[in-house]
Amino acid sequence: MMKTIFFCLLMTISLCGFSQITERNLLQNNWSTSDIEKYLISKEEFKPYPKTPEEWAKALPSKTILEVIKQGEAALEYEFMPISGSIMMEYKRSGDRSVHQEISFGKRENLMHLVLAESMEGKGRFSEAIFNGIWSICEESYWGVPAHISHTGLPDIDHPYVDLFQAETAGVLALADYLCGPEMDKINPLIRKRIYSETNSRIFMPMIQDSENYGYMSKTKPVNNWNPWIMSNWLLSTLLLEPEEAPRHEMVYRAMAGLDSYLNSLGDDGGCDEGPSYWFAAGGSVFDCLELLDKSTSGKVNIYQEQLIQNMSNYIYKTHIDESYFVNFADADPTLAPDGLLLYRLGGAIDSEPLATFGQWAFQQFGMKSTHGFMRMRTMENLLTIKNIPDEKAELQPVRKVWFEDIQVLVARNNHGLFMATHGGHNAESHNHNDIGDFIIYQDGQPMIIDAGRGNYTARTFSSERYTLWFTRSDHHNVPLINSEVQENGRSFEATEVEVVENAKETALQLNMRKAYPESSGIKSWKRKISISQQEPSVSLKDVYNLSKTESLQQVFMTICAIKSQAPGELVLISANGEKLRLKFDPKMWSMNIEEPSSEGMEYSAFKTRWDGEVVKRIIFENKKLKAKGDYTFLFQKVN
Repeated sequence: MMKTIFFCLLMTISLCGFSQITERNLLQNNWSTSDIEKYLISKEEFKPYPKTPEEWAKALPSKTILEVIKQGEAALEYEFMPISGSIMMEYKRSGDRSVHQEISFGKRENLMHLVLAESMEGKGRFSEAIFNGIWSICEESYWGVPAHISHTGLPDIDHPYVDLFQAETAGVLALADYLCGPEMDKINPLIRKRIYSETNSRIFMPMIQDSENYGYMSKTKPVNNWNPWIMSNWLLSTLLLEPEEAPRHEMVYRAMAGLDSYLNSLGDDGGCDEGPSYWFAAGGSVFDCLELLDKSTSGKVNIYQEQLIQNMSNYIYKTHIDESYFVNFADADPTLAPDGLLLYRLGGAIDSEPLATFGQWAFQQFGMKSTHGFMRMRTMENLLTIKNIPDEKAELQPVRKVWFEDIQVLVARNNHGLFMATHGGHNAESHNHNDIGDFIIYQDGQPMIIDAGRGNYTARTFSSERYTLWFTRSDHHNVPLINSEVQENGRSFEATEVEVVENAKETALQLNMRKAYPESSGIKSWKRKISISQQEPSVSLKDVYNLSKTESLQQVFMTICAIKSQAPGELVLISANGEKLRLKFDPKMWSMNIEEPSSEGMEYSAFKTRWDGEVVKRIIFENKKLKAKGDYTFLFQKVN
């Protein structure tokens, strides 16, 4: 057991920075175990969601009910396959996560479609399929994914480890029991008994007895999205399944203490160093927890007005660029369809009109995220939110400038249609890429200079080989290679002398990148300034450096644009829809070539579709006039 836990502990911690935590304990300091005993609604009385067709008809538009039932009808054709030992071992043997996950995730998703359809229709025609789905999942040796127990490849069933998807499965089965329990009793009362028995042995007991061994429960080191994601499912399954009030109270309070560990890991600005796409698993899962606590205590446990919760929640709309584009440093994806129903509800909970408006806009733009995917308590709340969304068109007010000091990310735009984001930070952040000093530029909503993003997750992604993958390395980000050296990973590799400049002329980030590179790079000082002009349609990059040796110097820019050479010292980047950005440089100082990073192989195939099929390109400028001390400027200008 300890070897499995230790590996998973390493996996989780390796994706977290080792910054100091802030002992806020917003939940534990405001409520005690006796308060939970007093306030928590009993299992028999806790009815957070509709159960019957009549209740659903009052809560949802008839169109939505028909759509959900249609999804259930499609799921009737699904076969709940067993997961063989060979499938479990595939990750350890080849590093491929997809074979197991396709079956495992498919079973849970189709079960939820069936359960919701039966609950809304109430005719019993989905019941047998629900029974088979529940039984098939209960028969699995492990509810999580092999990637989280890769040291052994197979689970130790005597010592279950609670990963993201063990917890997710508990949430799915808890909702199946809550919504369709009486129907299952008609088939056989042992079905519901099996649900509780398996959940108790795989989730409840390990979380009570072993959770201090789990890195995502650490009280002394920062934790990432695993924490709130798992806490939300622990809360859901506890509230809906645990029949005894004493352990029910204990587990709810332990989950509250666990969630405090995540909140203590955040800086005061509430920034998510994992990026916007991961925010929905991190900050979004915090909200899932807070909703469950609010509902299960009749509003007695409520921290929505805490400034940290306000800041954490508003982070998401402040990192929006345009349409589906978001700031995407580290492993975050460049595009996502934000969950508008969640954001609208969260905006209302924290009294943030901009966030609620952003959620309304996102729902109108992208629709409901269906009943697919994870965080099933969120699916339930989203369904119940549909009727509350206003019909009038939401008007977004793009954020002009925001500085997240805790994660050292600057976001800024000007009146000329240019958007810039850049950051300092350190190279041990969650889902880290070695990218201190990186930046992106969008023009009228189109990506011009990009962070390429992540490839496919495989065994190498979260191993000692992580930084052999091109998309994690600094030489495939918009930063320099200095004497052939790239940035290194680790908490000591960080930005220093970080400062934001804001005036009528410009908004800029200044930082010293010296400590981002190893000593062998020969850097004495490397000061970078990335600036967006508030007067001209331009963004500029200026580096001032001092080196102890001068062997080579390159500056890299990543793009998906077509690239055309103009006059000497000028390139024009042309986006898919025809936006043009001029890149100006000193032709006496720089030569230039263009490469296309690989999109072949397990880790890289995502880049065939990551940017709507556009090819990622790497522009490499080679310095022809090496000096120990010097400076250079690259200017990006909008072409009208």
